[in-house]
Amino acid sequence: MNEQVWWFASRSSGIIAWILITMSIVWGISLSTRLTGQKPTPAWLLDLHRYLGGLSLVFTAVHLSGLALDSYVHFGWTDILIPWAASWKPQAVAWGVIAMYLMIAIQVTSLFMRKLPRKLWRYVHFSSWPLFVLATVHGLQAGTDVQNRFYEYVALASVQVVVFLTLIRAMAQRRARGKPRQAVPSA
Repeated sequence: MNEQVWWFASRSSGIIAWILITMSIVWGISLSTRLTGQKPTPAWLLDLHRYLGGLSLVFTAVHLSGLALDSYVHFGWTDILIPWAASWKPQAVAWGVIAMYLMIAIQVTSLFMRKLPRKLWRYVHFSSWPLFVLATVHGLQAGTDVQNRFYEYVALASVQVVVFLTLIRAMAQRRARGKPRQAVPSA
């Protein structure tokens, strides 16, 4: 077997995890702003959002396992699980470690959403934006594919889409707050 298989597995799974995080956030924002339509959201669209988020966690686990099994950089579990513990690019690796913990918190609270106070769930779920920023910075600082033009274009386009949809969501929320509530007719 090729010595670099774990390095390639780690690189590719890290990129895929980041793309899945991006897709989950884009899908979540689209659902929350009703960009998919004014009607109530079909259950399968919400399930797709959850699936993308869960799959990003799986690919993050593959990313971390690949790093631990790779013999070139020598990442130990301490380097992978504790921010600023890595000797190789500690700042860049720390952003990824923190992003991983945010992702775990988002996924766990989403699994227990019905048992948690809605306000707490929303607060944790809104950390998806910092998760996206941290994962993006991690990929741009620690990633070895940063010099690849295609990678740069995908990263730039992804950031632009998330920022654009975030602005639309903020404007929709502001508009919704400004409207007076309609009285519900009593029977």
